[in-house]
Amino acid sequence: MKELRKRRLRSARSGPLLRSVRGRPAVLVEVIVLLLGFLLFTHFHALAGKDTASATANALALQSVERALHVDIEQMANEWLTEHPALIQPAVYYYRLYYVVLVGVLIWVFVRHAEIYIKVRRALLAMLVLVLPVFWALPMSPPRFALPGVVDIVAEHDILGSHAAQGTGKGQNLYSAMPSLHVGWSAWCAYAAWSALRASHPRLALLPWGFPLVMAANVLVTGNHYVFDIIGSAVLLAVSIASASVWGRLAERRRSATRLRDADPSPRRAGSRGGRRDRHAS
Repeated sequence: MKELRKRRLRSARSGPLLRSVRGRPAVLVEVIVLLLGFLLFTHFHALAGKDTASATANALALQSVERALHVDIEQMANEWLTEHPALIQPAVYYYRLYYVVLVGVLIWVFVRHAEIYIKVRRALLAMLVLVLPVFWALPMSPPRFALPGVVDIVAEHDILGSHAAQGTGKGQNLYSAMPSLHVGWSAWCAYAAWSALRASHPRLALLPWGFPLVMAANVLVTGNHYVFDIIGSAVLLAVSIASASVWGRLAERRRSATRLRDADPSPRRAGSRGGRRDRHAS
């Protein structure tokens, strides 16, 4: 009895930091998983895309396809922003500070909508894993490097002072324009908010999708991405959601198998042991 009380006391002290509470994962475990995931992603992302010649060739090929389809609007969009200087600083803030929204959505869903947190977190981690092979296999120079006349808006007006110019990005991957993670992660934020709100507030749930739409316009006018990069981001999110769904089904199947194994074997083993004893006795 004393040992049981001690265990309960330790469990109460640890609280939600080290154990799941009401379907919500342990806070400390989640922080470690997410930090580790983003640190590994950042490391392997920086190692990819070192081949400038391939990145430039891929960018030229992409431009040819866009030109043939009449969707090569990157230079025109960039010129429009340079002609509206009052919008430049807001565009830079929007480009830079979307990480605040990403973290905010993660925390909000974790605290207020624990029932869908694991599902959307799996989709986010799936994006980190699935996008790396694309960056390695298809390095891509952004318009600010590949299109003559495109002004590198963020580099000229960077609020953090760290947006790398070509050839100066130490520890960064400057040639990973395809797909746009700015758009991809913004779309993930919209997906997470939509998943949380669609049952109780179906109309309000549509509003978060404005965030990635504005981000898509932002990466075009600032000279950071192509139209096809935005399409690639939508594909990445869709594949990540599907992967997270498969991940969830496999995890549930494993949990069900574990529950059955925990519930079943003891009577079987007891019966088996009893049968062996009877046979030995006879």
